[in-house]
Amino acid sequence: MENKNRIGHLAAALTILIWGTTFISTKILLEAFQPVEILFFRFVLGFLALMLIYPRRLKWAGYRQELTFAAAGLCGVCLYYLLENIALMYTLASNVGVIISIAPFFTAILTHLFVKNEEKLRAQFFMGFFLAILGICLISLNGSELELSPKGDLLAVAAAFVWACYSILTRKIGSFGYPTVPSTRKVFFYGILFMVPALFFFEFQFDLRRMADPVCLGNMLYLGLGASALCFVTWGYAVKQLGAVKTSVYIYMVPVITVVTSAIVLGENITWPACIGTLLTLAGLFLSEWKGKKEVSDGNTE
Repeated sequence: MENKNRIGHLAAALTILIWGTTFISTKILLEAFQPVEILFFRFVLGFLALMLIYPRRLKWAGYRQELTFAAAGLCGVCLYYLLENIALMYTLASNVGVIISIAPFFTAILTHLFVKNEEKLRAQFFMGFFLAILGICLISLNGSELELSPKGDLLAVAAAFVWACYSILTRKIGSFGYPTVPSTRKVFFYGILFMVPALFFFEFQFDLRRMADPVCLGNMLYLGLGASALCFVTWGYAVKQLGAVKTSVYIYMVPVITVVTSAIVLGENITWPACIGTLLTLAGLFLSEWKGKKEVSDGNTE
């Protein structure tokens, strides 16, 4: 059990390491693609990749399980990324980075309300949450100022809540006992299915000539194969091993990785507030995880 928990933490860390760089790729692709186009192409690529890895279909196990997969696809694939990508059009990426990071708080509340006999909330979680959010705010400033944009910021809040719903559903799917790859593929299938109606309401163009640009192709493959196919599998495995709350606190690291990557790739400066914010965010993460380890020792998690 201890070894599985260790692998679960490594899977969550790998996922966040990749997800922390996706804001940059998305921003680059928004110059040539609409948000719904990025969403559709990346998850179709992810679905095809998972199909190649595991071509066998899962057996039918009743409407209740199928509805759970469908709800996960709606929340984690369709709504979350659509809301996030549209939010990036109306507000700063730094705002989105801060607001998305409250997803662990929503996850903890939903888990407390709807998941029985697991992941009890303790004071350490809330202390870690506020410490991490303070750090994330400092990181996001990074020499500039946060600008309020009600429309974009509210969309980001909605995205954080929807992701919390997806985390609870992922935990439920993990209890079904299926392999992670085909489970993730089925979630992708429903997510893409729910995406189709949205294509008619936005300026979607099935124009693959844009992929001839190496920059567009590279970033789309990165989002589709890495941030979608690989990361959803590793995230699902982490949630299955650690639980929704303990896995979700890794989201605190997304702004840290985004700032570091921006400095390396885009040459942006890292200021002292960002350095202090990084330390506070790490402290908040470790404080939340310390609570999680105590729960494991008490035998409250699987």
